[in-house]
Amino acid sequence: MIRRLLVPLALTCTLFWGVLASPAGAVLPDEQLNDPALEARAREISAGLRCVVCQSENIDGSNAELARDMRIRVRELLVEGKTNDEVLQYMVDRYGDYVLMTPPFKASTYLLWFGPVLILILGGIGVRSYYRGRTKSEAASGGGRGLSPEERRRLDALLVDDDTMNSDGNGDSKA
Repeated sequence: MIRRLLVPLALTCTLFWGVLASPAGAVLPDEQLNDPALEARAREISAGLRCVVCQSENIDGSNAELARDMRIRVRELLVEGKTNDEVLQYMVDRYGDYVLMTPPFKASTYLLWFGPVLILILGGIGVRSYYRGRTKSEAASGGGRGLSPEERRRLDALLVDDDTMNSDGNGDSKA
């Protein structure tokens, strides 16, 4: 009986959370163009433009007012007969290279392209030098690798005492 109630409840909950988790399309019907070819171009351009308010979404996925204005301006420029490159250049001129989801490869953006790799390399060098220095200092101080002369004498004395006990028959010899 309980199983019959749990299965529909689980399916309903899954459907409910699936609907809530799905992305909400930010492009409103009044923004869309009547010409399907122009609308497809607008969507293609918008997918490559970053919302300068949200910073991690393209303008098609953002609900910010500025993203809405940018979507409308993209469509206006397309209706005026501008090419995709001209529309992108208009947005770059207005908002800078940051508005592009994939920044261009030029001198001012080298840090964006090579920064993560440089950080990994510098981190690897830092870790390597840390462990190298640590190993050298341990070797110099005798840390963990060998016994000091005093420790060696004490160990030898203990081993001699143990051998003497076993050979006299006083200790338990397990040979």
